[in-house]
Amino acid sequence: MSGLVVCAVVLVAASVYGVLQRRRSGRVRVRGRDDGKRLGAAELGEALGERATLVQFSSAFCAPCRATRRVLGEVAGMVPGVTHVEIDAEDQLDLVRRLDILKTPTVLVLDAGGNVVRRATGQPRKADVIAALGEAV
Repeated sequence: MSGLVVCAVVLVAASVYGVLQRRRSGRVRVRGRDDGKRLGAAELGEALGERATLVQFSSAFCAPCRATRRVLGEVAGMVPGVTHVEIDAEDQLDLVRRLDILKTPTVLVLDAGGNVVRRATGQPRKADVIAALGEAV
């Protein structure tokens, strides 16, 4: 009987954890750790956008990265002066460590000066990305 109780408790705890993780994944938010962090063309390998830059950290076997690439490409195509840059996290480990990138996809929203203003981990929704650009431009 106690084994059944332990099993039920573990199942409930895992379910609660899964629900919380799913709610947080893909949400665009401001993080205190990003204050003062700045990226330039040298780190990105491309020029910054005139108004904002969407920086996506991806990895080779990341399925949500492909969908994120599509969403960010669409947003960059819709909003003038916004550029989308994709960085392979495995090739840029120093940058990944410096920016505290813990999973892929991670999206950073940069203003025209390259300052990190927003961050999303997981696959962001198009509406959230557009709203985050409002703060960057």
